[in-house]
Amino acid sequence: MDFRSDRPIYRQIVDYCFNCILSNAWKAGERVPSVRELAISMSVNTHTVLKAYDFLQNHGIIESRRGMGYYLCIDAPERVNSTRREDFFENIVPDLFQQMSLLSISLEELIDAYNRNKG
Repeated sequence: MDFRSDRPIYRQIVDYCFNCILSNAWKAGERVPSVRELAISMSVNTHTVLKAYDFLQNHGIIESRRGMGYYLCIDAPERVNSTRREDFFENIVPDLFQQMSLLSISLEELIDAYNRNKG
């Protein structure tokens, strides 16, 4: 966790969970760490992890099974990609375009830079 970051801690936990899902460390249909387990391993408050898990549950990425904990939904990787794409277009792209405007960077320059670096 980067406690100095502008990104809320619960969103950093969500990003960590996304990475676990996309790297296949957490497999579809299997149990994910409990709120308490994750809070201890990340040295954060259980309420913060619960907020992150609520986010994941609201996006259909994990599901709660009464008395058994949280489980990764079968289509979690696809939902993670969809959620990340939404975040990209809602938050990153507007900031990118604002910076491009301030620096007088054209779309053509951006495309050229992309083509040079996409290796």
